[in-house]
Amino acid sequence: MKKRGIGIGCTFYGTGYGNGFPDISTAFVEIHDDGSVLILTGAVDCGQGSTTVLTQIAAEELGIPTDMVTITCADTGCTPDSGTTAATRQTYTTGNAIRLACQKAKKTLLEWAAKELGTNTIEGLVIAEGKIMVKGHPQKSITFKEACAKARFAGNRLIGEASFTTHATQVNMEDGQGAPYWPYAFGTQIAEVEVDTETGKVEVLRIVAAQDVGKAINPQSVEGQIEGGVAQGLGWSLLEEVKLSSGNITNPAFSSYLIPTVLDMPEIETYIIESHEPTGPYGAKGVGEPAMLSAAPAILNAIHDAIGVRINDLPATPEKILEALQEKK
Repeated sequence: MKKRGIGIGCTFYGTGYGNGFPDISTAFVEIHDDGSVLILTGAVDCGQGSTTVLTQIAAEELGIPTDMVTITCADTGCTPDSGTTAATRQTYTTGNAIRLACQKAKKTLLEWAAKELGTNTIEGLVIAEGKIMVKGHPQKSITFKEACAKARFAGNRLIGEASFTTHATQVNMEDGQGAPYWPYAFGTQIAEVEVDTETGKVEVLRIVAAQDVGKAINPQSVEGQIEGGVAQGLGWSLLEEVKLSSGNITNPAFSSYLIPTVLDMPEIETYIIESHEPTGPYGAKGVGEPAMLSAAPAILNAIHDAIGVRINDLPATPEKILEALQEKK
């Protein structure tokens, strides 16, 4: 007999290493004579799309198209330390470092442009449409490329270096008080499953995933991160298990350590929830790991809703489900 159930899982997740552990990213920026920009960062793009997002942050801060930005990542010969690609931190921490570094390089350029355009402050200047213009008087302008070339020729190095430290304090071991993370990401997933009571097999039919990401700098990438998180959460919930014997892993290959394939994936409905994070780059927070965490409780709660048994030991294999059903009788 096959029975269906629906479950919900809600999580909150602290961005970064947390608990007072040093969490610092550094970035270098240089604007060249032709207006192109080079970003140096140690951030590793593992396929999650951080290189694209960090490029977008730099382009937005400098008021230029993304195709004018080149980013070099994780080259130990030239890039500064930006910490690990872990803890859902790169968009927030390295994104902030790049934005601050761009501000420094831009300030040098605008200080030169202010003299060229006859304004008494850089606050009266804006970069847009390939130009540096005087606010309220766009006819008074110079092209971005020409400004870069002339500023460099005048002896200005249009460079910026900045570091950003994610705020966290160590929890007091006596009373449990403290601010171990900042900021937090929030997520909810609802899972619909079908459980075969004769075989114990669980099929996830549908997952609805809503994720708070602050500002979605690249919505398509965010959607991909949520869907990838659902896939990993499904594997964590139903399939993936490291088996040990005398300290040795007995299933060290994908033929025995099972992960979800495309045929295992359910229908996924994603909702990007935007809530401006004032400390993040343009209001952004992380999305990577938080998108995974709601899947397991949602799936396990759906199994309980379907057959009335609670599986507390992941993964929820057919053997465990059949054993739980036997104990229920």
